[in-house]
Amino acid sequence: MSTGATIALIVVAVVVVAALAALTLRPRMRRRRLERQFGPEYHRAVAEHGTPEKAQEDLEERLRLRRDLDVRPLSSEARERYRADWAGLQEEFVDAPGQALVDADELIGRVMRDRGYPADERDEALAALSVDHARTLQSYRSAHAVARKAQEGSATTEEMREAVVRARELFAELVEAGSGTPRPTTSH
Repeated sequence: MSTGATIALIVVAVVVVAALAALTLRPRMRRRRLERQFGPEYHRAVAEHGTPEKAQEDLEERLRLRRDLDVRPLSSEARERYRADWAGLQEEFVDAPGQALVDADELIGRVMRDRGYPADERDEALAALSVDHARTLQSYRSAHAVARKAQEGSATTEEMREAVVRARELFAELVEAGSGTPRPTTSH
C-alpha cells in the first residue's frame, strides 16, 4: 500500500470516528441542554411521556411555542397594581381563604395575559410558562390543584395557606421579570 493510500485510509477512519462521536454526543448534549433549561419540568415531562425522546420532543415544541409569543415585562404601574392586588388577596385570606386562593389563581392568569403568555387555554399556558418559569411551575400546579379543591369545598385552611405561598412564587417571578428588581423571596 502506498503512502498516499495509507494517509487517505487514516483520514477516512478519523472522519468516520468523528462522525460517530458526534452522533452519540448530540442526543446527550440535547438532553443536558433541556435538563438545564427546564430543571424539574424535564423530569416531569419524561415521567408524563414515558421516554426521554418523547419528552424532549415535547420540550422542543414548548420552546417553539414560546418563541412565537410576544412576552414582555410589565410596566411599573402594572407591577404596582398587581402587587397591591396580591396584598389584598393576603388580607382576604383571613376571612375567606378559599376565595382568596381562587382569586390568586385568577390574578396569575391576568398577569400572564398582560405579559403576553396564553392564559385562556391551560395546557398551552403551562407549556409556555415552563420555558421561562420551569422552577416555580410545579409550585403553581400544586396551588392550582388546591384551588380546585377549595372550589369544591374540600381543601383545608392549611392546604390553602400553603397553596397561596406556592402560587406567590410564580406570581412574583411573573410580576418582577424584566423589571430590573430582584425577585422577592418567599417565606414559608
